[in-house]
Amino acid sequence: MTTRMTRQRAAVAEALDEQDEFRSAQQLHEVLRARGDSVGLATVYRTLQTFADAHEVDQLRNADGEVLYRRCERVEHHHHLVCRSCRRTIEIDGPTVEAWAAKVGAAHDFTDIDHTIELWGTCKDCRG
Repeated sequence: MTTRMTRQRAAVAEALDEQDEFRSAQQLHEVLRARGDSVGLATVYRTLQTFADAHEVDQLRNADGEVLYRRCERVEHHHHLVCRSCRRTIEIDGPTVEAWAAKVGAAHDFTDIDHTIELWGTCKDCRG
């Protein structure tokens, strides 16, 4: 299914492209408002979910359970190391995790294993 790129979706996509860290729908909505783009919060939520469903953005949950979104540089499967303070994000490979997930799935006769693993910590700059 092809989704039409409306003015609102284009504005959300542009705002995402300008962000380096994961952002919530509310934070992106504030960015849009500050730029003068009239996009409703519900539209931001729907657009982000559409992008996530199409694997155009990654999403993760913060410690409060809020979903955060970010356009990633990689299209292949990867994980994230995220600073709790400044939200600086590093994309990382996890071959050990991939092997472990496949092994656990096979041990229980599961196939098509999918997983999400995010690592949260405090970066060097925020510790200083």
